[in-house]
Amino acid sequence: MTDQAPALRITGLTKSYGSVRALDGIDLDVRPGTVHCVLGENGAGKSTLCHAIGGSLVPDAGTLHLYGQEYAPRRPADALAAGIALVHQHFSLVATLTVEQNLRLLRLPDLEGGLARVRDEYGLDVRRDAVVADLPVAARQQVEIVKALLRAPRLLLLDEPTGVLGPAETDALLATCRRIAAAGGAVVLVTHKLGEAVRAGDEATVLRGGRVAGGGPLTRLGPSELVPLMIGRAADSLDAGLLGAVGPAEPSARPERTQVQVGPPALELAAVVVRRPDGTHALDGVDVAIGPGEIVGIAGVEGNGQSELMSVLGGSSAPDSGRIVLDGQDVTGAGPAARTRAGLGVVPEDRHHEGCVPELSIAENLHLGRLGRFRKWGVVLDRAALARATEQVIAAHGIRAQGPQAPMTSLSGGNQQKVVLARELALDPLIALAAAQPTRGLDIGAVAAVHARIREAAARGAAVLLVSAELDELLTLSDRILVAYRGHLLGPVNPRDAAARERIGELMVGAGPRVEVAS
Repeated sequence: MTDQAPALRITGLTKSYGSVRALDGIDLDVRPGTVHCVLGENGAGKSTLCHAIGGSLVPDAGTLHLYGQEYAPRRPADALAAGIALVHQHFSLVATLTVEQNLRLLRLPDLEGGLARVRDEYGLDVRRDAVVADLPVAARQQVEIVKALLRAPRLLLLDEPTGVLGPAETDALLATCRRIAAAGGAVVLVTHKLGEAVRAGDEATVLRGGRVAGGGPLTRLGPSELVPLMIGRAADSLDAGLLGAVGPAEPSARPERTQVQVGPPALELAAVVVRRPDGTHALDGVDVAIGPGEIVGIAGVEGNGQSELMSVLGGSSAPDSGRIVLDGQDVTGAGPAARTRAGLGVVPEDRHHEGCVPELSIAENLHLGRLGRFRKWGVVLDRAALARATEQVIAAHGIRAQGPQAPMTSLSGGNQQKVVLARELALDPLIALAAAQPTRGLDIGAVAAVHARIREAAARGAAVLLVSAELDELLTLSDRILVAYRGHLLGPVNPRDAAARERIGELMVGAGPRVEVAS
């Protein structure tokens, strides 16, 4: 294998946006038959590198070679023609079409044969008759991956592919990466999760600030060596078990908090029912009450009602029956804006389409619904004051951006998430926070900061409902954990219990009673 030309060789790759150098002389070799992991914090240059390889941006300097041949893509079609398939963080599917209609847009001569091959070789199958907009996020990601594999690529480039996947789906994807490498293909896996890199990767390259900070074979690089390269400080400066980056969280590693539970629940769902268009129950009489200062985690395999739960909480859809009560006020019939004014912060699972307006600036997204605070004489928008307030938030939350007026589209997915979370945490009053996958796409340093802010919100008396596919995250943060299963909430599980992980696994397959309303 050492005599083979690299599947991909990158030399001196450089790309700048104004005064910001996103890539600064990147050198990188990806060998055939390997999974090469690209690691780094949000804003380190990982997605920019993917776009340069995938042909959606042209670098300022540097060269690329694919299997020994010069490769200089000027558009995504050039990458496809060269045998490169790229799965982006943000989906490229047409939401109003079915899965099959999306796949037929590839214009493959034998779609049936291609789907059979992907199913047989990689164990990946899709619901061809499902409308993409009706699929949970994890199912959409699987369609994207199948779409890429249908082209039988020589190089598969995955940009943060597991951010929307549950544990079982993540395991399946990592196994797929290994099968591709075993068959002689090459995979570039861009991820911020060190646990995934160690499990699936052969080699790693770490980016920091647009430069190569280090790397090498993963047989000799573990978390204790990779974390300092990624974030510039040692792994022991972080909470144990952050999203599987360093290792599984143990109950003894869980930070203790003083809960503030006084009076009636701050957030309550009573007998909430949501039916899907086909008549099945997404939520089937869900009851949950969360006290002030309490963090309740929702675990479960995607597609068991979590998305519908967040939708009815945020006000983007109405339940078929049941009530939603915020601080003693029935808000079931209230719209999203009214719920925001009442003190309900919502971080949706799809931040790109539901959590922000990508075409607007960071400043406008941060202060949506509150721009009146920045008007002079009640009419003119004081843009200087708006910019100053935004700069404070950018600094406090570690958002990497060119400035307050930078469009949201210019941010990495992780930095978009930071903006959405910062906006919701800034509500005054903040009675309750409902957050779905709040650390999805964030690097381990940013995850630690988000965890701290969620704890701070609870310490100020906010009730927190946390939906997460990351079991370590739920065990680290939650006071109690419920498990979504076929429209019901099972449990609760005490995260301090030594057998909590095993018990949650049992409940994920329906082995347990429904939850009772908390008193």
